[in-house]
Amino acid sequence: MSSETTEIRLAGITTVRTVHALRTQLRRWRQDGDMLALVPTMGALHAGHLALVRHARGLAERVCVSLFVNPTQFGPNEDFAVYPRDEEGDAEKLRELGADLLFAPAVEEMYPPDALTRVTVPSLGDMLEGEHRPGFFTGVATVVGKLLLQALPDIAVFGEKDYQQLLVVRRLCADLWIPTRIEGAPTVREPDGLALSSRNAYLTADERQIAPALHRTLREVAEGVLVEGADPIERAAWGEAELLRAGFDAVDYVEVRDAETLVPWPGPSRPGRVLAAARLGRTRLIDNVPIA
Repeated sequence: MSSETTEIRLAGITTVRTVHALRTQLRRWRQDGDMLALVPTMGALHAGHLALVRHARGLAERVCVSLFVNPTQFGPNEDFAVYPRDEEGDAEKLRELGADLLFAPAVEEMYPPDALTRVTVPSLGDMLEGEHRPGFFTGVATVVGKLLLQALPDIAVFGEKDYQQLLVVRRLCADLWIPTRIEGAPTVREPDGLALSSRNAYLTADERQIAPALHRTLREVAEGVLVEGADPIERAAWGEAELLRAGFDAVDYVEVRDAETLVPWPGPSRPGRVLAAARLGRTRLIDNVPIA
């Protein structure tokens, strides 16, 4: 049997590694009339990822989860080489949730040596994370565009923790007429408010005690601009100083932005979002809260 069509069972879940095998399986389900939901991940699955899979399970008969640590969204001094990886453990978690298919391609499958095309979402992808991580959203838009066109799911589920990413993907689909509904799922948090992230594993015990101040501070910024009527720029500056006082080593940004366009928030006539990125030791944490 050709390696292009071979399926394997990894920890009890059907796993495919090529686009050909992926499309072969998905075509069978479409012929049966099943709706398909895709959950793109980079693996190292935690409760936040699993909540996305449960969300997808409630929306479609079939759920495919992709596992791919995408090299093009990592900068030259970032953590691609050491990013947490546990494919077998991830497969076991997905089997327990009842996911139907795991797509775990190699880098060479997603980026053949002769591939040249990259996808950018100007403006929306150039601010905030895009400003502090040049090329990041080009990598995100390129790999998500590939995944959506490879699978053509009815629905794709992304977490609101990566809020700017969610908006970039929605814009990508609208601009390129990709017929997939992009579904946002709420951020999953620890009891003390820290947003779940694979990179939380990098935190030392002392840093883990400081980390919840990020969510707490963002909530206070949001309350200040909405309830107290504080100037958004001044309140964001207060939030940055508050994070440094709490023990963060550096703050990339604290911003109050329009929830749909990410331009500076004009006030209560528009939905808003407070977004931030800050550093603890070698760990970079991001978070956001709605202004509501």
